[in-house]
Amino acid sequence: MKFSTRAERIEPFYVMEVAKAAQALAREVAGTREPMIFLNIGEPDFTAPPLVQEAAARAVHSGATQYTNALGLDALRERISGWYQSRFGVNVPARRIVVTAGASAALQLACLALIESGDEILMPDPSYPCNRHFVSAAEGKAVLLPTTAAERYQLTAEKVRAAWTEKTRGVLLASPSNPTGTSIAPGELRRIHEVVRAHDGITLIDEIYLGLSYEEEFGHTALSIDDNIISINSFSKYFNMTGWRLGWMVVPEAMVPVVERLAQNLFICASTVAQHAALACFEAESIAEYERRRAEFKARRDFFIPALQSLGLAVPVMPDGAFYAWADCTEAAQRLGVPSGKNCSWDFAFEVMRRAHIAVTPGRDFGTAEPERFVRFSTANSMAQLQESVDRLRKLLG
Repeated sequence: MKFSTRAERIEPFYVMEVAKAAQALAREVAGTREPMIFLNIGEPDFTAPPLVQEAAARAVHSGATQYTNALGLDALRERISGWYQSRFGVNVPARRIVVTAGASAALQLACLALIESGDEILMPDPSYPCNRHFVSAAEGKAVLLPTTAAERYQLTAEKVRAAWTEKTRGVLLASPSNPTGTSIAPGELRRIHEVVRAHDGITLIDEIYLGLSYEEEFGHTALSIDDNIISINSFSKYFNMTGWRLGWMVVPEAMVPVVERLAQNLFICASTVAQHAALACFEAESIAEYERRRAEFKARRDFFIPALQSLGLAVPVMPDGAFYAWADCTEAAQRLGVPSGKNCSWDFAFEVMRRAHIAVTPGRDFGTAEPERFVRFSTANSMAQLQESVDRLRKLLG
């Protein structure tokens, strides 16, 4: 069978390959003194709070399960609009909000609407792998620009300006970022957008972790800068609805009918039950619970990052959001006898899995700028599990 070159360009999602190996080992060590601890997947250990679950049940029992408009329930778009106003003090009209089948669908729609074959999109290295594959699936090319700890592993206006060519269409950013948990400083983001705007390009930003910001300096939406910025968001992370597959995007008003036409043909609509459930996300009781959970995520970060540092797993930049630790494993790998080289972090991750029964994600997924040095820990797990992980790592690393 012959497959498309488009499909062949998409690389494996290595985090899932690691997850399969971890699951297999987990079955072997289940019931032992050291069952598998999963610090590899970026999924909150919390589930949707009670009001959201109840709203979903009501939708099913009342028969509110048929197609919605491709743009989403008007009531949900209004609720999201209100959240931008109350949370960030930004006026985002509901008519510019498109509800999607997860942030993945939003990114696909944005790329298909804006990218022509051969267009290049500038992205930071490291960054979330699926984002660059959305660009590739739209016949574009993701151009990864290596970043440093001093740059918070984010692009800068100077770097964007220097890399821009006649093929460049725009930038795809993420703030806070996966895998680093770092955000772009608002002033720098404004300067990046000014460079993009001067070239008549597009600024596309993944803000799915924005609700999980912990520092006042960074917890601001890019939509406060310019109505022409395209923001992608999700109910998966802050709202703890990963498997519900629900997200949204905010687009310039002229782009709404284009996205609507694409969504009608590709998706019809996002899950109707999930949309009705999501209405309850914005109730005061639900928001209070989400804020309690956000504080718990911050407490986990504040415990886990210093613990990693003490074990020789250096985290060059303290994450200001999300639930990740981007740790340099070079020193720790040497202690385990893992040879340096292009497979260092990959081999280190499997050694930790085999010897300490802890699953972590090697850097291979996230780019080509020194992926062998870094592993990503997810702190989307209970404090007890994180403490046990630290104990096991301390025992393993000496």
